[in-house]
Amino acid sequence: MSLESDIAVLREVPLFEDLTTDQLRLLAFGAEHRRLREGEILFRTGARADAGFVVVRGEVLLLRGEGEAEKVVARCGAGTLLGELALITETRRPATAVTATDCDVIRVTRQIFRRMLEEYPELAVSLHERIASDLAALTGKIVALQPRFDDEA
Repeated sequence: MSLESDIAVLREVPLFEDLTTDQLRLLAFGAEHRRLREGEILFRTGARADAGFVVVRGEVLLLRGEGEAEKVVARCGAGTLLGELALITETRRPATAVTATDCDVIRVTRQIFRRMLEEYPELAVSLHERIASDLAALTGKIVALQPRFDDEA
């Protein structure tokens, strides 16, 4: 894939939607392409996470559990960013990602993402605001569920 096509794919990812073309170019230039065949493992549960993966083409399954208890918890197609939290902080993978089809992915390392935040501090402010908003929305959903748990007590 070309740099321009990578920029077009990255532009569709919600986390990157506010980036300028120059910022996306820097991100795409520092990213790595991977081609995977159906059934390949992108990452495993518990593995150290140092990058996020943008699905360019194909479908990736997120799995939790082992053996017969293994369950598909998500199906991720083109434009999905897997491991968003890994771009910001040290973390472990909460699920195993395996390709359901042949896939192309773009690997964005925490190092290149941090470089973006250092070179463009306004992105750090925007990211902080987004995380705060997402956390507030999640808290609201949890509070809304509280009556369900009170009835069971």
